Amino acid sequence: MAVKDLHEKPFDQGTIAKLEIFQDYAKAWLPTFVMRNRPKVCVFDFFAGTGYDKEGTPGSPIRTLQTIREQLHEILPKGIKVHVHLNEFEPTKSQQRKFEALKQACEEFLDQNKDLRRATVIHYHNEDCGNLFPRLLSEMNEHPSLVYMDQNGVKFLADQYFLELEKQRETDFLYFASSSYIWRLGETPEFQQLGFDVDELKKGTYSSVHRGVIEQLRRRIPPKSPLRLYPFSLKKGKRGENVFGIIFGATHPRAVDKFLAISWKRNVVNGEADYDIDGDAKKVQTTLFDVQPLTKIQKFKENVKAKLLAGEITDNFGLLEFAYEEGHIPAHAAEVAKELKAAKRLDYEGTSPLVTYDNVYKNPRPQKYVLAKAKTAAV
Repeated sequence: MAVKDLHEKPFDQGTIAKLEIFQDYAKAWLPTFVMRNRPKVCVFDFFAGTGYDKEGTPGSPIRTLQTIREQLHEILPKGIKVHVHLNEFEPTKSQQRKFEALKQACEEFLDQNKDLRRATVIHYHNEDCGNLFPRLLSEMNEHPSLVYMDQNGVKFLADQYFLELEKQRETDFLYFASSSYIWRLGETPEFQQLGFDVDELKKGTYSSVHRGVIEQLRRRIPPKSPLRLYPFSLKKGKRGENVFGIIFGATHPRAVDKFLAISWKRNVVNGEADYDIDGDAKKVQTTLFDVQPLTKIQKFKENVKAKLLAGEITDNFGLLEFAYEEGHIPAHAAEVAKELKAAKRLDYEGTSPLVTYDNVYKNPRPQKYVLAKAKTAAV
């Protein structure tokens, strides 16, 4: 097999982590629209690379093709076409060679998996993303789309890109942003154009800078927009000195549910980083006489408990919404409701509080929560 890439180094662990998250989400995303018999779905990879790293580890283009291959048994009988837009551009001869390597890698993969050609249409682009992105917006708007923006930096967090994606209603996106660049260089004219408040970011910890970036992006979203944003922070560098991260955005609750499941599976402690972003490990190592601070999960559960007992959350619809708002999987909220019922402080029919996507959105089964004292008074 011919050489597939021109990367000088193999992917580091941070890069592999972000690629795995992208692929895991693509695997969860694609079947949704295949099962709905949507005739055309699209994947946009605006910084595709060469297909593989120096050691043959697949990059995002090959992982996309692998994901489609796994769904061929559903795609082919339905006559669905997956349109994959792959862009690799830099105005230098070496990067032109990378574009050719990208095409070669993908075409070889298609040759080795003949049925893929019946289901997949690849559009190769060798253009500046700033020019290509607006041209492809209409296609994103017309068809279910997954957008992957693996930029080297933060340039494409500017409003002319981010707010255009906000307008799409069947487009999920995963940005990869070098958030620590904003921390270090945010006062330079180039970074100031992006509109981030660096002083505000620095009120938090360096480890949580990506979380701070997400919080500021959320404030740019128009009122009543259904778009939700979630972070997943990554550390890169020999000593983990650089904080990067994924910005996931989607408008549909099912997409949110899937991404949160993937995130919490990767890190069962905080669900939003490949490291201990809140120092939760130290929180469980306090001495007998110390007041033990709450971990992220413990704090969330205490908030859920307070809202249930105060009557602020009265059913499974409200409880699931609160879990999504706080970036937690439904199971964390359900555990609290079950514990309160076992303690006879909360009551509901049956044995399950029904805090799942299926019970709230897919096949709605309203579940009312009644405070034990309120139920006793009514009797």
